[in-house]
Amino acid sequence: MVKYFCNNIDIRSTWDHVVSAFWQRYPNPFSTHVLTEDVVYREVTADHRLLSRRLLMKTNRLPRWAERLFPTGMSRFVYIVEDSIVDPVNRKLTTYTWNLNHTTLMSVEERCIFQDSVEQPTTTLLKREAWISSNVYGFSRPIQEFGLARFKSNQVKAMKGLEYALSNLQGETPQRLLRDTVKDASEKAKETAKSLASAASVPQKPQQYV
Repeated sequence: MVKYFCNNIDIRSTWDHVVSAFWQRYPNPFSTHVLTEDVVYREVTADHRLLSRRLLMKTNRLPRWAERLFPTGMSRFVYIVEDSIVDPVNRKLTTYTWNLNHTTLMSVEERCIFQDSVEQPTTTLLKREAWISSNVYGFSRPIQEFGLARFKSNQVKAMKGLEYALSNLQGETPQRLLRDTVKDASEKAKETAKSLASAASVPQKPQQYV
């Protein structure tokens, strides 16, 4: 059994600004649980799409009832892989994220699609989906319910964080911001890739999921 979540949001900002803010949303006061972010792969394809893979580390606070069931030495951090595809031709940003560790306890997969609104030129449409599952025998249902509640809370914070980044970009040129972001991230990716080259759990190239 898998818990499924889906919602649609109208972001009152142009797609260009939303994409620029997406890359610059951390750190922000609404996402203090996000500790680190690193670009591990980046490529511009022949059809001008930008493919990226990032590794994020977040805090992983367990509910009190779960702390009595799992080892005290269990890591309180969770590692997240984020794949993204920026399609400037069709003005579409697709992201797919999933957790690398604690997957037996709970697995959370999320897909977000940011798309230019045809009817409202100054609005970006966001469709967010999530699939939450657990393989803990006898406790999968309450764990999934907890995961769903936490996801709903975090996605509200995520939107506030994006809005915070958008407010910081007011008056800036989105095309320049995106270009500079890609340049800086490409340099950072080279450094990060060296340290992660031996990590078999982090593939070097994003999967083609769309």
